[in-house]
Amino acid sequence: MSEINHFSIADLGVDIIFQDTRINQMSLIPSYEPFRINEVKEPAFIRLTVDDTLKPVKKELRERIRDFDTGNGITVVDETPEGYQFIIRDIRGYDCCMLQSNHDFTDCHCALNGNMDMRRFGLNNALMLVYSFASSRKDTLLVHASLVRKGDYGYAFIAKSGTGKSTQVSMWLRYIEGCDLMNDDNPIIRIIDGKPYIYGSPWSGKTPCYRKVKAKLGAVTRIDRAPTNSIDKLPPIEAFASFLPACSSMKWDKEIFGHVCDTVTKVVETTGIYTLHCLPNREAAEVCHAAIAIKDE
Repeated sequence: MSEINHFSIADLGVDIIFQDTRINQMSLIPSYEPFRINEVKEPAFIRLTVDDTLKPVKKELRERIRDFDTGNGITVVDETPEGYQFIIRDIRGYDCCMLQSNHDFTDCHCALNGNMDMRRFGLNNALMLVYSFASSRKDTLLVHASLVRKGDYGYAFIAKSGTGKSTQVSMWLRYIEGCDLMNDDNPIIRIIDGKPYIYGSPWSGKTPCYRKVKAKLGAVTRIDRAPTNSIDKLPPIEAFASFLPACSSMKWDKEIFGHVCDTVTKVVETTGIYTLHCLPNREAAEVCHAAIAIKDE
């Protein structure tokens, strides 16, 4: 028995269809429930069908693109006549999901494998991958960042894993009055009518913060550990180079990568991009807030 579920993620419609609900069902991805919609006004932008009877594309019809390390596993990418095939493996190297997509990632199918933890991992990673690549055509970026909101504005902090973006956000939540956490790992930025907005998402790393919230984008700040606290606003070329690595993209797909670069350029043109040289303390949050915060309208 099949089941269709409708969601709105950063104001883009996503349908998830389970062909057989005896094993695969919404209990695998509870973080999506806050994004569920009951009234569907138009066809979904992205459709993903979960079907464990899905067969691999014949070897002679696919071409290996690359393997890439996601930080929590390896994903193998092949190009096919219809689009792409991905094998998503967990940190132990076990196959958790086979994903097949069309070229623009709007119509996808996947088969899950293994125990429930493996299926959760595979489906969640497949959905994140599909969303980030499909939405690139909508001036949209999935960003590896921690996101705090103050008033009408969201402030994104980017850094290599373990460098301190979540720590900086925790300092804001503790010491800057009126702040709340929007997302702690993968918020979404969209350019709408020439203006940048930032959204919560179903993907938030180790912190369970899955909120259907939206704010104007106030700033993007890269964290740089340092012995003293200071902050620099970056000129456009440096801002582009600092921000691009935080955005999900496929450099081997020229169209998708081009869309990502175009949207990053629009963010740089409309938003302050900073580097915060800092210690993990209250003063760092206060120095940063004083430099980047925008007064609410």
